[in-house]
Amino acid sequence: MNAGLDGAAVAAAVARIGAELVAQEAALTALDQQMGDGDLGITLSKIGLALQAFVESTPVEGDLGKWLGKAGMAANRAGSSSFGTLLATALLRGGKAVAGKATLTGEDLAAFLAAADAGVQERGKAQPGDKTVIDALHPAAEAFGAAVAAGKSVAEAGQAALAAAQAIDHILARAQAHGVVAGIHNGRADVAQARIAKGFRFVTLGSDMRILASGAQQLVEAMRQR
Repeated sequence: MNAGLDGAAVAAAVARIGAELVAQEAALTALDQQMGDGDLGITLSKIGLALQAFVESTPVEGDLGKWLGKAGMAANRAGSSSFGTLLATALLRGGKAVAGKATLTGEDLAAFLAAADAGVQERGKAQPGDKTVIDALHPAAEAFGAAVAAGKSVAEAGQAALAAAQAIDHILARAQAHGVVAGIHNGRADVAQARIAKGFRFVTLGSDMRILASGAQQLVEAMRQR
């Protein structure tokens, strides 16, 4: 059995996650602008600040499952967007899986991740392969659970989960190993060029709607300058 994480360690981890979400606001915004409306960075930054404030104001009092559920509610209040709801669901469902626990073992953390994965899939009505956050969360949860079951430490299981979450690199490597042309959707030309440099051979430059909207915007700006 793996050594467990006590309340202080779990709270510190949540605080670090919050700080990282704030630090990555610009990068997340840039990524979201490729495919969406570009508000993901702002949303997750707000959630990150809320998680840090939650850790500061809410001491862990025995039941880590209940505490993590409350953290999920704090996240939902701070970022009431679709992604904020999914993140809150992950914490709430994961918290239920470890209800009553004062210390989380590797097995408990594996149960937390599996429940979070299932909850996000159910709430978001998405499955692995749908090009959503599930494509990172699901393999990470499975890899963590497999590593724990094999007797690995929590740290080792975490590294396995991180590697599994890097789905794009993994897919590219496996495609190349089997002589398959690897393709990927992109939202901008510079991103597509970077993917080609990495080894992808079939790329897109955006959706029809985004290309039409961009062209229309250029026409409007040209007319305004006359």
